[in-house]
Amino acid sequence: QVQLVESGGGLVQAGGSLKLSCAASGRTVGNYAMGWFRQAPGKERDVVAAINWSGSSTYYADSVKGRFTISRDNAKNTGYLQMNSLKPEDTAVYYCAARATPGYRVNSYSYDYWGQGTQVTVSS
Repeated sequence: QVQLVESGGGLVQAGGSLKLSCAASGRTVGNYAMGWFRQAPGKERDVVAAINWSGSSTYYADSVKGRFTISRDNAKNTGYLQMNSLKPEDTAVYYCAARATPGYRVNSYSYDYWGQGTQVTVSS
């Protein structure tokens, strides 16, 4: 089993930055794809970004392109989401997920393991 724990969320003003971390334990996830999803109140859980096992291929939702960067450090068994130029509409609970295959997917049901989520609130 893989356990994922997110950290780094919080309250930030519009235009600010946050960096989320996703620490994996239980087994190495170096050959797993990882993704970041978010869910705002009353809305579905949507993909924000995804990355393949090596970090050589990434995906970004249109709403975050140019502002967010997904990365990973397989030596540390950790994934990251750098969020810059944050907007109030980025406010949501952010979830880290891992998929037990090397390639990523952009739908939530393709992921096998999930973290508990971390709240990101962007004030205007």
